[in-house]
Amino acid sequence: MRKLVLAGLSVLALSLSACGKQAEEAAPTPAASIDSAPENAPGVNVTDAVIRLPAAPGRPGVAYFTVSQGSGAPRSIAAAYVEGVERAEMHESTTEGSVSKMQPVKAVPIESGKSVQFKAGGLHVMLFDVADTLKAGGTTELTLTLDNGDKVSAPAKIEAIGGGMSGEMDHSGHDMSEM
Repeated sequence: MRKLVLAGLSVLALSLSACGKQAEEAAPTPAASIDSAPENAPGVNVTDAVIRLPAAPGRPGVAYFTVSQGSGAPRSIAAAYVEGVERAEMHESTTEGSVSKMQPVKAVPIESGKSVQFKAGGLHVMLFDVADTLKAGGTTELTLTLDNGDKVSAPAKIEAIGGGMSGEMDHSGHDMSEM
């Protein structure tokens, strides 16, 4: 009985080691991985992407850009991701009377043949826990996920607060108490 158990375990060990070798042989090369990377969502483009760094460490940064859909069924932006940022949230600033508010947005519709601007005073992406590796004058990648799971990515120019190498981002009119 003992020999039968040992023989069974030996066969199992050989089978598992053979699986590992097949997986290693089947692993794609870096060039193959790049070539087979998914393309951007068909007909959807992101342009003029800019990341504005936080005014002070621990404060949020912001992303602005324009997204357009040239053709196809209407889609919605379901999420945003920025390389080097822990969390990105779509928000919209609105003004009622003399009070400006900023609220999270779950989805942003984009229609065929139309563009949507993410800009100061309107739709934008708040960036939380921005890595100190993101520096003004550099670039990072902005990726949007659509409601159907497709993604579209674009390089984003990194700017200091104020839209250049110095200045401050003004959130004084925003109610950030719900964040």
